[in-house]
Amino acid sequence: MSVFKKLLFLGIVVVTSADVWGQAASSPFTNFGIGDPYGNSLIHNQGVAGTGVAQPQFWYINNQNPALLVFNSLTSFEAGMVYEQRKIKSAELSEKSTGGNMSYLVTAFPIKTNRWTTSVGLMPYTNVDFSFQYDTTFVDDDNRKAYYSESASGGLTQLYWSNGVRINKEMSVGLRASYIFGPIENIYSDQLDRTPTVVTREEKTSVSDFNFGVGYSFSRDSLWGKNYRFSAGVVYNLGTSLKAKMKDRFYAVNAAGDTSDIYPLSSTRGNIDIPSSITVGLALSRGLKWSIATEFMYQDWSDFKSVNTDDEGLGKSWRVALGGEITPDPVALGSYLKRITYRGGLSLEQYPFLPNGKAVKDYGASVGMSLPAGRSNVNIAFKMGRRGDRAQNILEESYVKIYFGITFNDTWFIKRKFD
Repeated sequence: MSVFKKLLFLGIVVVTSADVWGQAASSPFTNFGIGDPYGNSLIHNQGVAGTGVAQPQFWYINNQNPALLVFNSLTSFEAGMVYEQRKIKSAELSEKSTGGNMSYLVTAFPIKTNRWTTSVGLMPYTNVDFSFQYDTTFVDDDNRKAYYSESASGGLTQLYWSNGVRINKEMSVGLRASYIFGPIENIYSDQLDRTPTVVTREEKTSVSDFNFGVGYSFSRDSLWGKNYRFSAGVVYNLGTSLKAKMKDRFYAVNAAGDTSDIYPLSSTRGNIDIPSSITVGLALSRGLKWSIATEFMYQDWSDFKSVNTDDEGLGKSWRVALGGEITPDPVALGSYLKRITYRGGLSLEQYPFLPNGKAVKDYGASVGMSLPAGRSNVNIAFKMGRRGDRAQNILEESYVKIYFGITFNDTWFIKRKFD
């Protein structure tokens, strides 16, 4: 496929996904902090429970550990989408929500093959999407009811630039610089029974600033005299204070949906303090045939501060995962099924959210595959799990996520030689 056709296809994917899937599924857990974190996993990582800090990849972009970019000797484009369905339960109520959105658009290419590779990408950083509604009896002569609602939407996006540089045959280092931006909008409304006007308070927080992370990779080949590779990786994301601005205002909405009586309350500038995080991983592989990996992530949100103080009050988060993949015969010419890469994994995660004063845990299982098309691939992954517990957190959320993506690999920027 020509370069022009590849770029055209990627453009179609972006436009189509943005038009059809504009927002992820609603979740009450996105009410906490700056929302639900996306992480840096691409779809081939999602199939192995999100692992990827330690495994070198040749046919896919190493997006989780910038030090692993040195293994990408081809120019690569990756685009991904996600569709999800969630079912939220409390002691008395149950509700379903569905949605989807563009996951990422990433490219990487070698500056000096096997020595220095750079990558640029655009992907979500956090997602906020929830809505609560309740009512209460308003004590007056008519015993009218008051109806209340709280909703929020938006989230943060990251535009990043990563570089991986090889130190020697076994070690490499990487640096990732991210520009994080986007709005988070909270809306609080109340209305009296038999009164057409809805009184609304709007809080809109806008964020724009930089964040940095560093990575390290160690990889040793030919263990035990055979084609086995042992790999280890570490990623440390530095803590940062993101510049933020919050605008607060009141307004009224009549029965026709018209807005009136707008009263600006305040405009506050401040910071959102993102804590540092560390992820460590180990992997064992045999050529392109199979690999197995495990990793652990830790991040302490206890000291999280925000320009909107309602977002504060978080705890510690961590994540442990185990995943593996197998390709029966990567060079089988007579059997396409043997050239497919099959994946699976398990994960256990604790979020920093503290509903009912208790931490939220997430139990997940993933499967996936990559369908080869020359040097390119179609990537599919499925994840199902449960987040929260009704006894501990009041709410419980079961979910299914379907990931779909494409990887284009080509040889660019290499001077051709002719006899």
